Amino acid sequence: MSKLFERLCKLRGFDDNFLHPVYENLADSFLLPDMKKAITRIKQAIEQQEKILIYGDYDVDGVTASALMEETLLLAGARQDNIKIMLPDRFADGYGMSPRLVEFAKDNKIKLVITVDCGSSNREIVEELNDFEIDSIITDHHEAPNDLPRAIAMINPHRKDQPVERLLNLAGVGVAFMVSSALVKNGMIRVGQEKWLMDLVVLGTICDSMLLTGENRILGFYGLKVLSKTRRPGLKELMIRAGVKNLDSQTIGFQIGPRLNAAGRLESADISLNLLRAKSLVAAAPLVEKLEQLNKKRKDEQLFAMREIKERGVSNNPVIVKSGKWHEGVLGIIAGHLVEEYKRPAFALTEVSDGYLKGSGRSFGDFNLAGALSNLKDIIVGGGGHAGAAGVRLEKGRLKEFEKAINDYYQSLGLKNQERYFKKQEDLEISDFSDLGLDFLDELQLLEPFGPGNEEPIFRLKDVEILGVTRMGREQNHLRLDLRDKNNKSLKCLAFYAPENWLKIDPQFDKIEPLVRFSKNDFNGVSSFEARLVDIDFLD
Repeated sequence: MSKLFERLCKLRGFDDNFLHPVYENLADSFLLPDMKKAITRIKQAIEQQEKILIYGDYDVDGVTASALMEETLLLAGARQDNIKIMLPDRFADGYGMSPRLVEFAKDNKIKLVITVDCGSSNREIVEELNDFEIDSIITDHHEAPNDLPRAIAMINPHRKDQPVERLLNLAGVGVAFMVSSALVKNGMIRVGQEKWLMDLVVLGTICDSMLLTGENRILGFYGLKVLSKTRRPGLKELMIRAGVKNLDSQTIGFQIGPRLNAAGRLESADISLNLLRAKSLVAAAPLVEKLEQLNKKRKDEQLFAMREIKERGVSNNPVIVKSGKWHEGVLGIIAGHLVEEYKRPAFALTEVSDGYLKGSGRSFGDFNLAGALSNLKDIIVGGGGHAGAAGVRLEKGRLKEFEKAINDYYQSLGLKNQERYFKKQEDLEISDFSDLGLDFLDELQLLEPFGPGNEEPIFRLKDVEILGVTRMGREQNHLRLDLRDKNNKSLKCLAFYAPENWLKIDPQFDKIEPLVRFSKNDFNGVSSFEARLVDIDFLD
């Protein structure tokens, strides 16, 4: 272990249990409320060859959870022709159990509905299913109301009557995996077979931005290993097409996840689901091609919206509210980009029907979007969500009124110094580059996957000399900094779409302390060590 890595582990309190998680240390799946009831009902459905419907969600967590639950049932002995999967349509159904579900279940003679990543707040839909003698098992990880649906089993670690603190950070796919583990313990699935489902678990967990500590540390650690050896032709083909070289949280979050999400954002999440279920490369290839097209369209939609917003300008209000003729599937991404660029909460809205606007909001710090929208009930038609992300619907003619009201509410809170939430916090200072190299990257790999609760380490480079500043790219908006430490060792630092003041660094006059992350660059079969610029502090 290098001295630098040893310092990092000591700083973060990482012990051998963190560096080398033990799969057998996962929590007992029967800690979750109603798990025994669920396993009993699933066993009955399989033995009596009943028709089972899996109902999921249109994001990566929901899609991976749906595929995992289907494979779980098959491993437990269910017949393929007795299993149906239904995903909601983002535009027609919205989130959660849709009224279309009831009709689908009736038409297909379904006897048991199993939800994944949804259902906790859908009491009325569950009651309708009950009226037609269709049982429900809810598996979910969202906040659960006091008045729970009257399902056969309600498996959610957030249940207020039976919270399971150890499992509160599971994604929807993580809760579904616990059902698989319970079926293993019940003897319906052979021990070890469930481990091959962990490629789906790590995808959904990372893409749903769950805390990567506790149970998710174990699931993420082994999930990455399984994903690197995945048996799924669809995932293999997707990773090849996406150019994935080093499989880690970055490639999942920025290459694999966006492609899987693009289907549900722009057309139908069934495309991504069918890719995960594909049995051959021949079946997977056209689905991967379709996802590539949709992901490109998603990028184009975002770029179009952001260019239009920049051309029109942004007000100085503390909350940005922008509307345009944009695809509603990318509104959340647009709002997120506005937050990143302007360091303010933001809403992006588009016209969805005659006279109505639909929007997505993103926030940070102390400004709770769900709380804000609850104070605007007289202005909006509907809306809600979480502190950091929310949806809203309002009449087109009330847009300016909404903008004024949300900003008045923000100012009434008297929030101070919210910019501090964007400040990158470094882990360690480095003035000697001796430990830096591919061996150090191998040590950092032990900490993967990175994410909330286990952020990728950031290092401050001190006492460095600037050897060169190079603009790169067609538009000369990328930056390469060549640095040297006090022992004459050099380091290459890169920044894509660098701020203008970075591009104007003068080696003769500027003194800087860069904040960086480290990565591997594979080019023409040769691997090299490099740093990615996160921020730059200019010294007086």
